[in-house]
Amino acid sequence: MFHLINSLFGIQNQQLQETDPMKKFLVVGLGNIGSEYEETRHNIGFKVLDYLAEEESLTFESAKLGAVATFKYKGKSVLCLKPSTYMNLSGKAVHYWMEKESIPLDNVLIITDDINLPFGTIRLKTKGSDGGHNGLKDIQNTLKTSQYHRFRFGVGAEFSKGRQVDYVLGQWNADEAKALPERLKKSTELIRSFVFAGVKNTMNQFNGT
Repeated sequence: MFHLINSLFGIQNQQLQETDPMKKFLVVGLGNIGSEYEETRHNIGFKVLDYLAEEESLTFESAKLGAVATFKYKGKSVLCLKPSTYMNLSGKAVHYWMEKESIPLDNVLIITDDINLPFGTIRLKTKGSDGGHNGLKDIQNTLKTSQYHRFRFGVGAEFSKGRQVDYVLGQWNADEAKALPERLKKSTELIRSFVFAGVKNTMNQFNGT
Protein backbone atom coordinates (compact mmCIF):
# COMPACT_ATOMS: atom_id res chain seq x y z
CA MET A 1 0.00 0.00 0.00
CA PHE A 2 2.80 2.40 0.95
CA HIS A 3 4.58 1.56 -2.31
CA LEU A 4 1.41 2.30 -4.28
CA ILE A 5 0.87 5.67 -2.56
CA ASN A 6 4.52 6.59 -3.03
CA SER A 7 4.33 5.58 -6.67
CA LEU A 8 1.24 7.69 -7.29
CA PHE A 9 2.74 10.63 -5.43
CA GLY A 10 5.91 10.27 -7.45
CA ILE A 11 3.97 10.36 -10.71
CA GLN A 12 1.99 13.40 -9.61
CA ASN A 13 5.16 15.14 -8.46
CA GLN A 14 6.82 14.42 -11.79
CA GLN A 15 3.84 15.81 -13.66
CA LEU A 16 3.91 18.92 -11.49
CA GLN A 17 7.57 19.49 -12.25
CA GLU A 18 6.98 19.08 -15.97
CA THR A 19 4.20 21.66 -15.96
CA ASP A 20 5.65 24.05 -13.36
CA PRO A 21 6.01 27.42 -15.15
CA MET A 22 9.08 28.29 -13.09
CA LYS A 23 10.93 25.41 -14.72
CA LYS A 24 10.27 26.68 -18.25
CA PHE A 25 12.40 29.31 -19.96
CA LEU A 26 12.12 31.28 -23.18
CA VAL A 27 15.34 32.41 -24.84
CA VAL A 28 14.77 34.74 -27.78
CA GLY A 29 17.43 35.68 -30.29
CA LEU A 30 16.59 38.85 -32.21
CA GLY A 31 17.30 39.10 -35.90
CA ASN A 32 15.84 39.35 -39.38
CA ILE A 33 14.90 36.37 -41.53
CA GLY A 34 16.48 35.90 -44.94
CA SER A 35 19.88 34.77 -46.17
CA GLU A 36 20.97 38.36 -46.82
CA TYR A 37 20.86 39.03 -43.07
CA GLU A 38 22.51 35.83 -41.79
CA GLU A 39 26.01 37.18 -41.20
CA THR A 40 25.09 40.72 -40.20
CA ARG A 41 25.77 42.32 -36.82
CA HIS A 42 22.05 42.93 -36.27
CA ASN A 43 21.47 39.15 -36.39
CA ILE A 44 23.71 38.21 -33.48
CA GLY A 45 20.66 36.92 -31.60
CA PHE A 46 20.03 34.33 -34.30
CA LYS A 47 23.75 33.58 -34.44
CA VAL A 48 23.97 32.81 -30.70
CA LEU A 49 20.97 30.48 -30.83
CA ASP A 50 22.32 28.71 -33.91
CA TYR A 51 25.56 28.08 -32.04
CA LEU A 52 23.61 26.78 -29.04
CA ALA A 53 21.61 24.51 -31.35
CA GLU A 54 24.84 23.00 -32.69
CA GLU A 55 26.12 22.33 -29.17
CA GLU A 56 22.83 20.72 -28.10
CA SER A 57 22.23 18.91 -31.42
CA LEU A 58 18.96 20.79 -31.92
CA THR A 59 17.03 21.48 -35.10
CA PHE A 60 14.95 24.62 -35.41
CA GLU A 61 11.49 24.00 -36.80
CA SER A 62 9.13 26.51 -38.36
CA ALA A 63 6.24 27.41 -36.07
CA LYS A 64 3.89 30.33 -35.52
CA LEU A 65 5.76 33.65 -35.62
CA GLY A 66 9.19 32.04 -35.62
CA ALA A 67 11.53 29.06 -35.64
CA VAL A 68 11.68 27.12 -32.38
CA ALA A 69 13.84 24.44 -30.76
CA THR A 70 13.66 23.03 -27.24
CA PHE A 71 16.04 21.23 -24.91
CA LYS A 72 16.38 20.23 -21.27
CA TYR A 73 19.11 21.55 -19.01
CA LYS A 74 19.50 20.37 -15.42
CA GLY A 75 15.79 19.79 -14.95
CA LYS A 76 14.71 22.96 -16.77
CA SER A 77 12.91 23.17 -20.12
CA VAL A 78 14.31 25.76 -22.52
CA LEU A 79 12.44 27.01 -25.57
CA CYS A 80 14.65 28.84 -28.07
CA LEU A 81 12.91 31.23 -30.43
CA LYS A 82 14.07 33.05 -33.56
CA PRO A 83 11.15 35.35 -34.48
CA SER A 84 10.10 35.41 -38.12
CA THR A 85 8.33 38.75 -37.72
CA TYR A 86 11.35 40.88 -38.63
CA MET A 87 13.03 42.97 -36.01
CA ASN A 88 10.48 45.74 -35.53
CA LEU A 89 7.66 43.29 -34.66
CA SER A 90 9.65 41.02 -32.33
CA GLY A 91 7.31 41.70 -29.40
CA LYS A 92 4.45 39.88 -31.11
CA ALA A 93 6.41 36.64 -31.25
CA VAL A 94 7.77 36.98 -27.72
CA HIS A 95 4.30 37.59 -26.28
CA TYR A 96 2.72 34.73 -28.22
CA TRP A 97 5.21 32.11 -27.02
CA MET A 98 5.16 33.39 -23.44
CA GLU A 99 1.39 32.98 -23.41
CA LYS A 100 1.33 29.68 -25.28
CA GLU A 101 3.88 28.02 -22.98
CA SER A 102 2.86 29.87 -19.78
CA ILE A 103 6.39 31.18 -19.29
CA PRO A 104 6.75 33.96 -16.69
CA LEU A 105 8.55 37.19 -17.58
CA ASP A 106 11.33 36.40 -15.10
CA ASN A 107 12.21 33.34 -17.19
CA VAL A 108 12.51 35.22 -20.48
CA LEU A 109 15.87 36.22 -21.94
CA ILE A 110 16.20 38.45 -25.02
CA ILE A 111 19.47 38.36 -26.98
CA THR A 112 20.25 41.56 -28.88
CA ASP A 113 23.07 43.43 -30.56
CA ASP A 114 24.33 46.60 -28.88
CA ILE A 115 26.37 49.33 -30.56
CA ASN A 116 27.13 50.91 -27.18
CA LEU A 117 29.39 48.01 -26.21
CA PRO A 118 32.74 47.14 -27.82
CA PHE A 119 32.69 44.12 -30.10
CA GLY A 120 32.33 40.85 -28.23
CA THR A 121 31.51 42.38 -24.85
CA ILE A 122 28.59 40.58 -23.23
CA ARG A 123 26.33 42.09 -20.62
CA LEU A 124 23.19 40.83 -18.93
CA LYS A 125 20.70 43.40 -17.65
CA THR A 126 17.36 43.07 -15.89
CA LYS A 127 15.86 46.29 -17.23
CA GLY A 128 16.64 49.37 -19.25
CA SER A 129 15.61 51.52 -22.17
CA ASP A 130 15.38 50.23 -25.73
CA GLY A 131 18.41 52.35 -26.65
CA GLY A 132 16.89 53.06 -30.05
CA HIS A 133 16.81 49.35 -30.90
CA ASN A 134 13.62 48.60 -32.86
CA GLY A 135 13.36 45.03 -31.62
CA LEU A 136 13.63 46.01 -27.96
CA LYS A 137 11.28 48.93 -28.53
CA ASP A 138 8.55 46.64 -29.86
CA ILE A 139 9.07 44.11 -27.07
CA GLN A 140 8.76 46.87 -24.47
CA ASN A 141 5.61 48.24 -26.11
CA THR A 142 4.03 44.81 -26.42
CA LEU A 143 4.87 43.56 -22.92
CA LYS A 144 4.10 46.99 -21.40
CA THR A 145 7.31 46.95 -19.38
CA SER A 146 11.02 47.65 -19.71
CA GLN A 147 11.83 45.26 -16.86
CA TYR A 148 12.74 42.12 -18.73
CA HIS A 149 16.08 40.34 -18.98
CA ARG A 150 18.17 41.21 -21.99
CA PHE A 151 21.53 39.81 -23.04
CA ARG A 152 23.40 42.56 -24.85
CA PHE A 153 26.14 41.46 -27.25
CA GLY A 154 28.46 44.30 -28.19
CA VAL A 155 28.97 44.93 -31.90
CA GLY A 156 30.90 48.19 -31.53
CA ALA A 157 30.19 51.50 -33.21
CA GLU A 158 32.79 51.81 -35.95
CA PHE A 159 30.64 53.91 -38.23
CA SER A 160 30.49 57.53 -39.29
CA LYS A 161 27.56 59.85 -38.66
CA GLY A 162 24.41 58.72 -40.43
CA ARG A 163 25.79 55.24 -41.22
CA GLN A 164 24.43 53.32 -38.24
CA VAL A 165 21.89 51.31 -40.24
CA ASP A 166 24.49 50.31 -42.81
CA TYR A 167 26.82 49.28 -39.99
CA VAL A 168 24.43 47.03 -38.06
CA LEU A 169 23.12 45.51 -41.28
CA GLY A 170 26.68 45.04 -42.48
CA GLN A 171 28.70 41.85 -42.14
CA TRP A 172 31.46 41.12 -39.65
CA ASN A 173 34.93 42.24 -40.63
CA ALA A 174 37.78 39.72 -40.79
CA ASP A 175 38.97 40.27 -37.21
CA GLU A 176 35.44 40.03 -35.82
CA ALA A 177 34.68 36.87 -37.78
CA LYS A 178 37.84 35.25 -36.43
CA ALA A 179 37.00 36.14 -32.81
CA LEU A 180 33.30 35.31 -33.07
CA PRO A 181 33.36 31.54 -32.29
CA GLU A 182 34.91 32.07 -28.85
CA ARG A 183 32.43 34.84 -28.12
CA LEU A 184 29.53 32.62 -29.20
CA LYS A 185 30.71 29.86 -26.90
CA LYS A 186 30.88 32.30 -24.00
CA SER A 187 27.37 33.45 -24.89
CA THR A 188 25.91 29.95 -24.71
CA GLU A 189 27.60 29.48 -21.34
CA LEU A 190 25.81 32.62 -20.16
CA ILE A 191 22.47 31.25 -21.35
CA ARG A 192 22.91 27.99 -19.46
CA SER A 193 23.94 29.90 -16.36
CA PHE A 194 20.86 32.11 -16.62
CA VAL A 195 18.64 29.03 -16.77
CA PHE A 196 20.29 27.16 -13.92
CA ALA A 197 22.00 29.70 -11.63
CA GLY A 198 19.66 32.68 -12.05
CA VAL A 199 20.09 36.19 -13.36
CA LYS A 200 22.07 37.72 -10.47
CA ASN A 201 24.68 34.96 -10.31
CA THR A 202 25.00 35.07 -14.09
CA MET A 203 25.48 38.84 -14.11
CA ASN A 204 28.22 38.55 -11.51
CA GLN A 205 30.00 35.83 -13.45
CA PHE A 206 29.72 37.04 -17.03
CA ASN A 207 29.17 40.79 -17.25
CA GLY A 208 32.13 42.48 -18.87
CA THR A 209 33.84 39.23 -19.87
